[in-house]
Amino acid sequence: MNILLLGKNGQVGRELQRTLLPLGTVTALGRDALDMEATDTLAATVRAHAPDLIVNAAAWTKVDLAETQPDQAFAVNANAVEILAQIAAEHGSTLVHYSTDYVFDGTKQAAYVEGDQANPLNVYGRSKLAGEQMVEAAGCRFILFRTSWVFSADGANFIKTILRLARERPSLRVVADQFGAPTSAELIADVTALAIAAHHRSQLADGVYHLTARGRTSWYDLACYVVLRAKELGFELQADVSDIQPIATEDYPLPAARPHNSLLASDAIAHRLGLELPDWTVHVDRMLDQLRTREPQS
Repeated sequence: MNILLLGKNGQVGRELQRTLLPLGTVTALGRDALDMEATDTLAATVRAHAPDLIVNAAAWTKVDLAETQPDQAFAVNANAVEILAQIAAEHGSTLVHYSTDYVFDGTKQAAYVEGDQANPLNVYGRSKLAGEQMVEAAGCRFILFRTSWVFSADGANFIKTILRLARERPSLRVVADQFGAPTSAELIADVTALAIAAHHRSQLADGVYHLTARGRTSWYDLACYVVLRAKELGFELQADVSDIQPIATEDYPLPAARPHNSLLASDAIAHRLGLELPDWTVHVDRMLDQLRTREPQS
């Protein structure tokens, strides 16, 4: 299988370079090699590689900046995706694409399922929803994963921000009324590879699938968990768990509105692949262990 991976330097893209290797010949491109906003170049490059499988891990993820730069967000998250989907349809290729919990407004009390009505609160969410619609309209074979609260030992994410702030400050204020399931890029990449293999064997249908770890937490509870575990592992931090103050969303205003409920029900993909997805704490612990090994030892 000839596989073209886009967005190789992102959190998910880095992990996909590992998990896609057993499935075929992988060509991995990052932003330095392919500008997703340059639509003519994008189309020509993808066609030149003639992939059997396109895995698009590239995205505009600057949620707040998207409020003032909507054209850039839509260029990458929607227009470029439309091109990929159209090429996949023309050549009989399969497209794997990633979307987000931000396509929902977060007002549902339970976890969102794939068929729930989308209603994004911000430009980023609208751009990702537009990308989803482009994929479904193109008529190509596709697997589309919605995920949330992504983290890894490499790249920027909430967990690494909390560790940095806990080093620098004696106290922290963290939003406590937004809920989700932190999901590691490692888990996303592992399940993606399994899904591609099942899809190739016609054991997984085209469609939208939710993919997150099990469990539920808030940003505040996640911050407390990270600081507690980091202290146990010997990280040198100024702030302790007792120094973390829970606050409401309105106490930490940001340009882009966030959903209060980001929980996604991943039962469909777990059932179809015969998986028991891990609790979110499993990969958070693993990431902290990895980061600890990189710490200078005193």
